[in-house]
Amino acid sequence: MSGNRRGNNVIRARAVAWGLWDWGSAAFNAVILTFVFSVYLTDAVGDDLPGDVSANSWLGYSIGAAGFLIALMAPVIGQRADSAGRRKLSVGAWTTLTVVAMAGLFLVKDDYHFLWLGLLLLGLGSIFFQLAEVSYFAMLTQVSTPATIGRVSGFGWAMGYFGGIVLLLGVYLGLIAGDGDTRGFAGVPTAEGLNIRVVALVAAGWFLVFALPLVFRVPEVPRSAQPSRLGVVGSYRKLFADLRDLYRADPHTVYFLGASALFRDGLAAIFTFGAVLAVTVYGIDAGDVLVFGVAANVASAAGALVGGRLDDRLGPKPVIVGSLVGMLVAGGILLFVSGPTMFWIFGLFLTLFVGPAQSSSRAFLARLAPPGQEGQLFGLYATTGRAVSFLAPTLVGLFTYLFSSNRAGILGILLVLAVGLLALWPVRPPMKATLA
Repeated sequence: MSGNRRGNNVIRARAVAWGLWDWGSAAFNAVILTFVFSVYLTDAVGDDLPGDVSANSWLGYSIGAAGFLIALMAPVIGQRADSAGRRKLSVGAWTTLTVVAMAGLFLVKDDYHFLWLGLLLLGLGSIFFQLAEVSYFAMLTQVSTPATIGRVSGFGWAMGYFGGIVLLLGVYLGLIAGDGDTRGFAGVPTAEGLNIRVVALVAAGWFLVFALPLVFRVPEVPRSAQPSRLGVVGSYRKLFADLRDLYRADPHTVYFLGASALFRDGLAAIFTFGAVLAVTVYGIDAGDVLVFGVAANVASAAGALVGGRLDDRLGPKPVIVGSLVGMLVAGGILLFVSGPTMFWIFGLFLTLFVGPAQSSSRAFLARLAPPGQEGQLFGLYATTGRAVSFLAPTLVGLFTYLFSSNRAGILGILLVLAVGLLALWPVRPPMKATLA
């Protein structure tokens, strides 16, 4: 009994260390990509951008281009990390590069001449971050059991949201709140966007610190008996051969990869453009966006925790389907209402469903992954996702341009979510035996 207890304690400690990476990743997802720096780029740096293309559209194109590069790189990186026993090393290396890109945003001053640098670093950060996620997601099976994958995955997503709450509150009170030439209790000047640029440095340090427990507490995946030594071309040949074999053995896994690629692109667009739309469409003050971000993270974390429990009981597919329906309802209402109050009500209702959709999607694939091939399969997960990742950002930019209205961009997000739901509907979920 004592041995079992010690073993369970070790597994829990590893799960916590793994989840702390999610906690730290909020620095990129919540602060840089969603609620602070993307808003700074579109609302301040690119505010007086000359030409017919708005800063919102350029942001969409930048994220879309980054997604194309991720699609090319992710599966091979996951494949090599699996065979060489270097998942943890892969997470650490790509996380470090993400931190460097985040810190580089300090150089982006409040002047439209610096918009290209901000978009470049944001795009590079997106590439590095999502490549880190490939091996990080694959490590889910190393810190959970078949009966607890849903809960552990939900715990990780919730940690990310709660980490976002703490960090958003910290940078808001310390560097953004207030009026005048200095902001926050730190009294940092606003000239040339200095206070927001300091936020980027704080976020970079936050991510670095909370990524360290994974490095020290979670063991590396065992090296395969005969690690492949393939070049780039050989790696892609193996990738296509494995994908063909996967389709023959379990076509519904391939169907899920395609369906999840679509709805996950819609989920990513919610985070990428949510804060921008809050400011430009619903009239929320740029500083108050952070307050909404805190509330949204609370709702998403609660949804992820509850969804994780339901996932282990009902399976991941019902959780994902219910979440997508909830988001479509909330998003459809947001398309027609106006004002900060309506955005608060239906925006929070929408974010309640984002966490469980993300968490159960990750758990769905982890349940299907053959042992020892998790990294490659999550690489395909990233690739299929990024292969269509241009859809939502590009549609947001296109509808915004065609209708000369930032509100019209919401249509692009809803369209991608709806198509993803339709594609998921016929996919067979993991067998009940896998869920036991």
